Amino acid sequence: MILSDIETEIPDADAIDTESLPLDAWHRAKGGRMVPFAGYEMPVQYEGIMAEHLWTRESAGLFDVSHMGQLVFSGDGAAKALEALLPGDITGLKPAKMRYSLLLADNGGILDDLMISNLTTANPFEAGEGDLYMVVNGATKWDDLGYLREHLADEITINHLDERALLALQGPKAVDALGRLVPGVAALTFMTAGAFDWQGNALWISRSGYTGEDGFEISVDASAVEALADALVDQPEVKPIGLGARDSLRLEAGLPLYGHDLDDDTTPVMADLGFALSKRRREEGGFMGAERILLEREQGPIAKRVGLIVEGRQPVREGAMVVDADGNEVGKVTSGGFAPSVGKPIAMAYVPAASAAPGTTIQLAQRGKVHSATVTAMPFIPHNYVRAGASK
Repeated sequence: MILSDIETEIPDADAIDTESLPLDAWHRAKGGRMVPFAGYEMPVQYEGIMAEHLWTRESAGLFDVSHMGQLVFSGDGAAKALEALLPGDITGLKPAKMRYSLLLADNGGILDDLMISNLTTANPFEAGEGDLYMVVNGATKWDDLGYLREHLADEITINHLDERALLALQGPKAVDALGRLVPGVAALTFMTAGAFDWQGNALWISRSGYTGEDGFEISVDASAVEALADALVDQPEVKPIGLGARDSLRLEAGLPLYGHDLDDDTTPVMADLGFALSKRRREEGGFMGAERILLEREQGPIAKRVGLIVEGRQPVREGAMVVDADGNEVGKVTSGGFAPSVGKPIAMAYVPAASAAPGTTIQLAQRGKVHSATVTAMPFIPHNYVRAGASK
């Protein structure tokens, strides 16, 4: 298998100049091949995308996601204020619980997708009761900050935690490796979080991730992240993993990537992210773009994000056209590549709503060639999250 068969889309840096993350030298010492991503130099691979992908599915992979934005919201009414911009039930979010949500534009388009948690009083951010912790995408974090500051009242304080790093430990053996270093993490379940200590360093750890596997995201002070990364890769289950495998893993898990599968022209209904619209919010509205989004939810969108299994062995890439019988463009592939765990090329695309049912055959045009694909339910492989009441 040659690299081009499995290489995935890595966005260009937002600017010519790139910054270094706290683990930059660590990645290079480990053999990381560095590339510009979201304005930073980051490792795309170490020993190879295929090997790193399969290792994560079988054992545990360590990802540096310190480019992402970590924010804390404080002040009376912070949760209610955020509900004007997010379609989730933020005021009802219980302590140490987290929720996937979307930052919305006034036209209902998606400005970013994010995770938001209700901090407990015992946390490493010196936050108060009811304060909220949010993780946003690295490529959009500065725009997100500007948008949030523009739309939230002055009484709501936004603290950008730019002196903290973020690691993701993903895979079925992640709990074994992390549990040796940080006792108690095994008690967390999917979409819960808590404050922990490692060698005197305050950590905020959630049981979540972007691969479809069980795993954790670990917020740690940047001054301690290299020591923690060393301690993690010293565990026999753990290897460092780059952006390439992160992308192929999330694609198999059916998870969208902002700037590719989501953008400000895409609504949550088009993106098949209706689960992010909490029941109370659907009934009450009151969030950006609510009129359009709720109408689409009732009547159906014009186009919809779907998963595709592509015939043959040739992957289709972002930008390939979905075409009708006459060769006219009716949709577009937004992510695609060879899926190591599936053993086939897969893709995500926006197709006309009439063609979005699983089992529908569609045609894709790429570089003068037409490929046949079948709409399939996502995820492409089952998620392996550890939910409340389950054991791992």
